[in-house]
Amino acid sequence: MIRFTRTIGLAAALMVAAFLAGCNGPGLTTLVSSNARSLSPATPSLGIASTFAVIGGGAGFTNAGINTVIQGDAGTTGASTMITGVHSTSFDYTETPLNVGSITGTVYSAAPHGTVAEFNIATQAAADALSAFNDLASRPNGIDPGAGQLGGLTLAPGVYKSAAGPFLITGTDLTLDAQGDANAVWIFQAASTLLVGTATASRSVVLVNGAQAKNVYWQVGSAATINPAGGGNMAGTIISSAGIVFSTAGNQALTVLNGQALALFASVTMVNTVINATAVTTTSSTPDLERF
Repeated sequence: MIRFTRTIGLAAALMVAAFLAGCNGPGLTTLVSSNARSLSPATPSLGIASTFAVIGGGAGFTNAGINTVIQGDAGTTGASTMITGVHSTSFDYTETPLNVGSITGTVYSAAPHGTVAEFNIATQAAADALSAFNDLASRPNGIDPGAGQLGGLTLAPGVYKSAAGPFLITGTDLTLDAQGDANAVWIFQAASTLLVGTATASRSVVLVNGAQAKNVYWQVGSAATINPAGGGNMAGTIISSAGIVFSTAGNQALTVLNGQALALFASVTMVNTVINATAVTTTSSTPDLERF
């Protein structure tokens, strides 16, 4: 195994990473560090959005399939009629026999199913998610270890930025190595899209040596598409400016996100998807309606 240690300079790391990317040798594992001075950046504040598994901006969220589970709160600043194919303990949001999904937390939205207080919580959660998005986008010193392609890399904690705009995890899986530090943090900045997997093959984000999904953040300038072939395991909090899509209609294999899907200005679309916000939330409490 070839490692970049904490003492390697940023320029040297970039040159070695570029060399290794061109080698494509069999069985080669590369541990890339983004910043020798500060390998693990600070986590952003998500405010009350921290309990949300799904935020669908003003466009809601929808499910197709019978195996979707949203573990955590969910919300939209749009009308509750923009939520389809799921149910909470309180409401059935336009489910059909072929489109049945459960939400374990509270759904926050406007009328007709939501109250004024619940709409205000959804609005605040969306605003907090936007603040976190801007914070993540502003983090300095991000490097691009694979010319936008993260598949096949093993990454140490740090800030990673796609120079060309998109981030891809398509060739093989991405591994995040905490090197024994349970507080290790990864921030990925994509000015445009995030694509995980292809139409024919799913890919995963693999966490090793103490890495935790709660410490992984994806700031996506436009849309995120997660495993259109179905299946695969994604990790971390995805905050996208546009929509987030999981799998493709008709796929039966479960697509799993251990984290949060927070779409700021568009919808979240799920097909037989499990979104497990309990993997990232540090509290089980929900926002206090009386405050709103």
